[in-house]
Amino acid sequence: MYAIIKTGGKQYKVSEGDVLLVEKLEAAEGEAVVFDQVLTCVNGSDVKVGQPLVEGASVQAKVLEHGKGKKIIVFKYKAKSNYRRRQGHRQPFTKVAIEKIQA
Repeated sequence: MYAIIKTGGKQYKVSEGDVLLVEKLEAAEGEAVVFDQVLTCVNGSDVKVGQPLVEGASVQAKVLEHGKGKKIIVFKYKAKSNYRRRQGHRQPFTKVAIEKIQA
């Protein structure tokens, strides 16, 4: 059984027991979160596709940790004008474990 959920402007395919990194959530470590924006729910040959969401479906997860991703360098440059700007960025994330899918 798996579901496709939407969180943080992105879509994720999740199954029970999966661990994934999502955009930062406002929940403490060890706290339970519920993703109620379920787009599709598949259980064997039973497929439920939402218009746009599946009614009554939810995915329960547990927050494992918060962190920051790998650093990326943003470098702006214009030729012949001595314009150079260097900036770094680390995207915050939340690591969650999927516990239960309710269809």
